[in-house]
Amino acid sequence: MSNNAATDLRFEDHMAIARLYADYAQAVDSGDWDLWPEFFVDDCIYKLIPRENHERGFPLATLFFESKGMLKDRAYGIKETLFHDPYYQRHVVGAPLVHKAEADRFEVEANYAVFRTKLSRESTVFNVGRYIDVIVRTSEGLKFASRLCVYDSEMIPNSIIYPI
Repeated sequence: MSNNAATDLRFEDHMAIARLYADYAQAVDSGDWDLWPEFFVDDCIYKLIPRENHERGFPLATLFFESKGMLKDRAYGIKETLFHDPYYQRHVVGAPLVHKAEADRFEVEANYAVFRTKLSRESTVFNVGRYIDVIVRTSEGLKFASRLCVYDSEMIPNSIIYPI
């Protein structure tokens, strides 16, 4: 943790960040896709990007949304227009590590693993990586201004339908 994070991070803020991560995981695992965009500010960024591209500064991402409106479009697509073999997913998220804390802005990172269970099949590891987030304080509580889902494997399933 940087000196700035150690000095400026209040216990209440750390708990609110941990709760944001837990609520996010529960929402995307619940299958109620209308909940997902509500974790973000209007002018947000959401990227699902391979680790290699992220570390080399390459812009190519598997998914890239630049606003809450785009997230809402994706949620609508999941519910209404995308045809796929249905599955359940379950997130396991590590404790958030706050790298920088300011009064209304936090830079945070956490490891994640997503398991996928297709109907009548065993659960498998679906996606593993880390979240690199910018979280801001709003009148509605903490929200993501930016969420990078940096996944470790260069090999991913042929389609990623649900948010990571």
